[in-house]
Amino acid sequence: MLDISKIAIGNTTNYAGTPADSIRVSLLTCSPHDEIYSLYGHTAIRYEDKASKTDIVVNYGMFSFKKPFFVARFVLGLTDYEMGIQDFNDFCYEYQYFGSQVTQQEINLTPEEKGQLLKALQDNYANARVYRYNYFYNNCTTKARDIILKSVNGKIVYKNGIDRSVSFRDLIHGCNANYSWASFGNDLLLGFKADMQTTREEQQFLPDNLMRDFGQAKIVSADGSSRPLVKNTEIIVRGNDYAIAGKTKVTPQFVFITLLILIAAIVFAEFKTKKRFLWVDILLLFASGLAGLILFVMLFSEHPTTSTNLQIFILCPLNLYWAIYIIKNKRNERQLRKAWTFLSIMLCIGLSGRLIQVYAEGMPLLALSLLLKNCCNLYATRKND
Repeated sequence: MLDISKIAIGNTTNYAGTPADSIRVSLLTCSPHDEIYSLYGHTAIRYEDKASKTDIVVNYGMFSFKKPFFVARFVLGLTDYEMGIQDFNDFCYEYQYFGSQVTQQEINLTPEEKGQLLKALQDNYANARVYRYNYFYNNCTTKARDIILKSVNGKIVYKNGIDRSVSFRDLIHGCNANYSWASFGNDLLLGFKADMQTTREEQQFLPDNLMRDFGQAKIVSADGSSRPLVKNTEIIVRGNDYAIAGKTKVTPQFVFITLLILIAAIVFAEFKTKKRFLWVDILLLFASGLAGLILFVMLFSEHPTTSTNLQIFILCPLNLYWAIYIIKNKRNERQLRKAWTFLSIMLCIGLSGRLIQVYAEGMPLLALSLLLKNCCNLYATRKND
């Protein structure tokens, strides 16, 4: 990895002596490719100085899957990302290999502002290279945006308004629409805070949104003069149509419709044979309870949009307790009725929560499936009491 502090990229203490036209600072926006971690695109900063033959990319998205407990730390919002410096050609080769398009927006900075940005990048690399990553509020795109805008002498004014009714969930749906299981996973973990309205700055966590906003923004100086934030835009790596890996017939909706039909068939068989298949209930409770443990853990995550998730009433960790309870009291109709009543109330609360929170695809169907089975059990316990 290159070290920005060791590259001859001008004297920041006497920046005015460096030819202004030899230096360019650009925002790079990379389109997604077929790796799951790239679905939302990527942002980086290009710094090039023809005089010193420097051409580097400042990348705030460096991470390693090999770090201990990476997945667990990511789920809990404890992931640390790193600022890295790459050779420009190496950076482009990587995205060319994946078939991603890279768009370059040259930022319209004065020589003084270029010096301020360079100094900020060097300080950042020396003192704050590693940072606590947060997908919505502190990611590779927001880091690049913030360090550029803090180097600008003036106010940033955006030309067009935005749709403030759009939520974080709406925004990521636009990125993973063809990846139904990735979308399901995101929606399952996100709570109702992800359905709240977002500001322009919040929407800029997505690379394409930041590129759009930068493209129509201007810098207004203290004397009232203005200039475009972006000097020019060009595509430096042509992209290909990446594989839509997420398109599959086995969608979450299909799985949960199948489950509903299966449970309806089991309920019909129970009425027909006058037998109760408690093993089915125990299996469903264990499966939903184990899944509920994940949602319970997410309540303590540092991700701010996962702390309140009403889907936990459907995938409830308490189901593990009730599964054991039912095994112990399988011949006690009164105790069983207590269990089925509690579980049915929880599912009704979970279904009602759909009015204020967007649920993962198929979750209402899952709740209806479990509720149908519970109601059948309630009917049987009252009949046999």
